[in-house]
Amino acid sequence: MNLMVVVNVSPDLPAKKVILVDYSSGRGKEDAISEVLRKINTKIPEDATVVDFEVKTYTTPVTRRTYAVGIVVYNIPMGKKPLREFTVQERRQLLAGVLKAFEYNPKILNISELARVFGVSRDSIYYDIEQILKERRRG
Repeated sequence: MNLMVVVNVSPDLPAKKVILVDYSSGRGKEDAISEVLRKINTKIPEDATVVDFEVKTYTTPVTRRTYAVGIVVYNIPMGKKPLREFTVQERRQLLAGVLKAFEYNPKILNISELARVFGVSRDSIYYDIEQILKERRRG
C-alpha cells in the first residue's frame, strides 16, 4: 500500500502544523475505516483546522484481515497556545515583532515580566533579544 500526503507549509501562517498518523484493523473495509477515523478524531484538538486527510485500506493475503491507515494534516492557531509552550523560535518571532513595533529599542521591554510569562530565565530573554538584534544587523 502506498499512502501520500503533500503538505505546503506556509511560514507566514501563525499556527502549529501537525501531521497525525494512525491505523486500525477490522473484519471488513468499513469496520477498519470507521475505527481509524474514530481514533484520529479523538486526537484532533477542537480548535484545529484540518488541511488535508487520506485514508487507505489493505487486506493481508494470508489472514484476510483488513487494515486502514489514516493520515491527517491540521493546524492549531498559535494564539490559543499558552506562551509557556512556545518554542525558542516562536518566542523570538513574537519578541522580534514587538521590538520592530518599537523601533528595536529593547529598553521598552520588561525582562522580568517576559521571563515570567514565557516560563524561562531572564538570561534566555536577554539572549533572545541579542540574537534578534544580531539578525537585524545582518539582514
